[in-house]
Amino acid sequence: MASVRLGVIGIGNIGTAHINTILEKIPEIIITAAADIDEKRRAWAANFFGNTFPVFTDGNELIEKGGRLVDAVLIAVPHYGHPELVIKALKAGLHVLCEKPAGVYTKQVREMNEIAQKSDKVFAMMYNQRTNSHYKKMHEIVKSGALGAIMRTNWIITNWYRTEAYYKSGGWRGTWKGEGGGVLLNQSPHQLDLFQWICGMPNRVRAFCHNGKWHNIEVEDDVTAYLEYPNGATGVFITSTGETPGANRFEISFEKGKIINDGGNDITTYTLDANCREFCVTSNDAYAAPKCTVEKPEVTNDNPQHEGILRNFAARILRGEPLIAEGAQGINGLTLTNAMYLSSWLDKTIDIPFDEDLFLNELNKRRKT
Repeated sequence: MASVRLGVIGIGNIGTAHINTILEKIPEIIITAAADIDEKRRAWAANFFGNTFPVFTDGNELIEKGGRLVDAVLIAVPHYGHPELVIKALKAGLHVLCEKPAGVYTKQVREMNEIAQKSDKVFAMMYNQRTNSHYKKMHEIVKSGALGAIMRTNWIITNWYRTEAYYKSGGWRGTWKGEGGGVLLNQSPHQLDLFQWICGMPNRVRAFCHNGKWHNIEVEDDVTAYLEYPNGATGVFITSTGETPGANRFEISFEKGKIINDGGNDITTYTLDANCREFCVTSNDAYAAPKCTVEKPEVTNDNPQHEGILRNFAARILRGEPLIAEGAQGINGLTLTNAMYLSSWLDKTIDIPFDEDLFLNELNKRRKT
């Protein structure tokens, strides 16, 4: 196989952007089919690619009737449809690249992962922020153990400002039934994925999710969450679509220093000459502190984003290269999202893992009303 024949399921804003990226920059992928439930988008595809180009009424039809036309599918439909289409495509013997999030609730995504584990096909997530060399450097430093154990994590990501027009741009947006959530499920899945990829998973969450605080919507547009980790470390995650100018500042404090990523593309490391916990109990000076070296670590500044994930997806299929984001890892960030929702809904601290049936019951209450 010299190239991957791809069917794009969902040709709205993000699906169309992926099509343009592939046509302009990814020669190892050839788009051979598309699908969308919107007649206008199907008409656009027929006009864009030509009248003989196969366009299907939905993803199920593409997988069922167009399976011989494609080797893989890119799923870019509203959130609830992700697991269902992933499962259907994998069972049909197709490789799958899924847009974030992996789904709306972990019970469904866990079932999806079980099917994927039994399949020999490539399953990847569109976690394009993992291609950012600055986050990759943070991941490298943390996993190396050079700065010791994590003591505190803190990410404030509030540069998601959206107007009412954004939420009115699609009937599914800003609703529990259509979107399944708000800023946590739509704007912040990348950060929640990076948060756990770099720092590990917390085991307890207490969150405050404010629904429609800044917009006329059903779902949350302002969140503050407190996290606890198995080793005793704590963390805070803050996000919003209601404030501007927003911020993007990610800090990790360790026994031997600190990393600060300000803006997503500016890393500063602070390295202590002694473990601060050991120094605390051995120093005879009440006001002393370990000496600190401040540096800007060498970073390549690569950040290929969606292009990088698409290239990587093709490379895995064609040459067996490692995936940047395995599809099965999509459940991790979603676990944080679901735990934050459940904590806010029940007004209490939630242990991870949590009761997935309880979460689904609570979600369904909100979908119905």
